[in-house]
Amino acid sequence: MKACRKFKFRDRDFELGDKTHIVGILNVTPDSFSDGSLYLSPEKAVKHAIEMLDNGADIIDIGGESTRPGSKPVSTDEEISRVVPVIEGLRKKRPASVISIDTCKSEVAEEALKAGTEIINDIGGLRDSRKMAEVAAKSGAGLILMHMRGTPETMQSLTEYGNLISDIISSLENSIKMAESAGIEGDHIVIDPGIGFAKTTGQNLEILKNMDKFVELGYPLLLGPSRKSFIGTVLDRKEPAERIFGTAGVVAWLAMKSVDFVRVHDVREMSDVLKIIESIKH
Repeated sequence: MKACRKFKFRDRDFELGDKTHIVGILNVTPDSFSDGSLYLSPEKAVKHAIEMLDNGADIIDIGGESTRPGSKPVSTDEEISRVVPVIEGLRKKRPASVISIDTCKSEVAEEALKAGTEIINDIGGLRDSRKMAEVAAKSGAGLILMHMRGTPETMQSLTEYGNLISDIISSLENSIKMAESAGIEGDHIVIDPGIGFAKTTGQNLEILKNMDKFVELGYPLLLGPSRKSFIGTVLDRKEPAERIFGTAGVVAWLAMKSVDFVRVHDVREMSDVLKIIESIKH
């Protein structure tokens, strides 16, 4: 068991070390790879968020721009118009809920923070917007820093690495330095190796096999394997909805490796997996 640590965000925190926390995915987009167009209306999105919370989600991660391979960006105004009503609606229905905003645009993060989010999930790891660090520092928000090359539209053409694990760690360390130089305390930072972002199936498996090297960096660790194409490749499952059991296998592995957060679509099922793992461990 890891020593007790904390992930801080605004005036709250998570105690870490004795369990893996669940981040529930809420995409309010028409084109996300697994659940695109399902929760476009704020009412449906808020209802689904509440269902995830009731089924064991610790954080609801709301995104208004698809990051599936090949996806094209949307305007800042469009992204804000998608996410803010959902954040406000969820904050009204469940005031105590922990909400994060999945964006690489500082303007979107600012509006989301005003609406009630407490955590910024930046898939660009501050690479696309150095102002994002200033926004997080000023607000006291938690900050998730993910590794990615290029953009979602170009990333799968950028999968050549000198040394995969070392290159990802080096990039994450650069993101951490940018965050801390902006005044963000280390206990407000979570790192994410970026499963599925500028990685092949074999590279994703190599990242999972080498979890210990990322844990050793000392920062809280998040991974988002849910329903991703590498699981489909391994299992020969073309449809994302057919990859739940494969996702469960990865989530169990991550829990055994003491990963702090898993980002998933199927909260109820993954909550069951984690409860079994925690019961065995403790």
